[in-house]
Amino acid sequence: MTGSVAHIAQRHLEGMDHRRQGPPFRHTWGRLDDLVSGTAHVFPRFQHHVSTHRTDEVADALQYVEDATRDGEWAFGFVSYEAAAGLDSALPAVPADAGRGDSALPLVWFGLAPPPLRSTELVARRSAYRAGPWSHHWTRSAYGSAFDRVKDTIAAGRTYQCNLTTTLTAPFAGDPLSFYADLAHAQESRYCAYLEIDNHVIASASPELFFEWVGNTLRTKPMKGTAPRGSSAAHDRTLLRELLDSPKERAENIIIVDLLRNDLAKVAAVGSVRVAALLTPEAYPTVWQLTSEVTAEPLPETGLVAVLRAMFPCGSVTGAPKAETMHIIQEVEARRRGIYCGAIGWVAPPSETVRARFNVAIRTAHIDLSYGTCQYGVGSGITWSSEAVAEWAELRAKHQILANTRWAGHQQLAGQH
Repeated sequence: MTGSVAHIAQRHLEGMDHRRQGPPFRHTWGRLDDLVSGTAHVFPRFQHHVSTHRTDEVADALQYVEDATRDGEWAFGFVSYEAAAGLDSALPAVPADAGRGDSALPLVWFGLAPPPLRSTELVARRSAYRAGPWSHHWTRSAYGSAFDRVKDTIAAGRTYQCNLTTTLTAPFAGDPLSFYADLAHAQESRYCAYLEIDNHVIASASPELFFEWVGNTLRTKPMKGTAPRGSSAAHDRTLLRELLDSPKERAENIIIVDLLRNDLAKVAAVGSVRVAALLTPEAYPTVWQLTSEVTAEPLPETGLVAVLRAMFPCGSVTGAPKAETMHIIQEVEARRRGIYCGAIGWVAPPSETVRARFNVAIRTAHIDLSYGTCQYGVGSGITWSSEAVAEWAELRAKHQILANTRWAGHQQLAGQH
């Protein structure tokens, strides 16, 4: 590092004993895979890292990443959902006694590293693992009660879309990288990620782009609107047509597009925000998804922290209006989301064409190897026209990829419904 960045690093590190420079944790590394193009950014090691569990240090930790990458380093890591309160005081801070979720993970963690290896396709592995049987945090009736509480807040005018989520938990044993490879191949998406940080593993098969910074363009692709895949080609076409024609699914997407337009406008040149694509269907092995694309030109001197202050967490995993809806989520879910609904990605030096790329951490598992547990989050957007039975079925469609991993307890998953 140059002297200026070293000074900034020292200032950020003073008094923060949970941040550490020096030798990396054992087995700490990461890879971020695009299974559509068959390419990956692989970070087999890092030189130092920055992390924090404290809300009041979130912005400083991210500023450290911004400064280090401007000085020529690369960064890879994640921002947990609950880090939002450290970026915007209007967003709710989660009390220490909230449900555990995966709260053992930091709010922010980034490794600062040399340029990544540009790897080829993620190859399925034969190493053994077991993830299952899976159990829901909520029973179906408990989910129905939570759904009704959200509908009450819509009726009261507090929100007009709320992303209600829950988790599945399973015992885990064996090779987590094999689990990730199976999970990623079950989804076949562009924004997969694997982070192994000491005894914690994050395995993400996310199909959703939070933002990509290419040259002087910020691009986001919100994903709202879901339908299961059909049992035949004809059935599949019918389900796709129903998705495209559904007023509820279309409105769910358009509401979030409008929210992200407003978020991007906070850091964009006047008149540069535009909707590049609206309600485009994307096919995945287990679901159809509706996506849209919003782009903007960031103002001069805009950095990573400013972008995250404006946009995090992605509106597709909160609802709208964002701040009030996040308070509702805290009331109803009453637990931490952790890495689920946060963001995972990498940041490059300004000399690179692609400056940063982050996913929305959906279709994402957190494995705690110390306890032998695995958590996987699922959710859906609730609007006034939503029905509990249909939303519960959507959760099932979204966690169906777990049944496509080896030894996942297929019958137990099906029996949850």
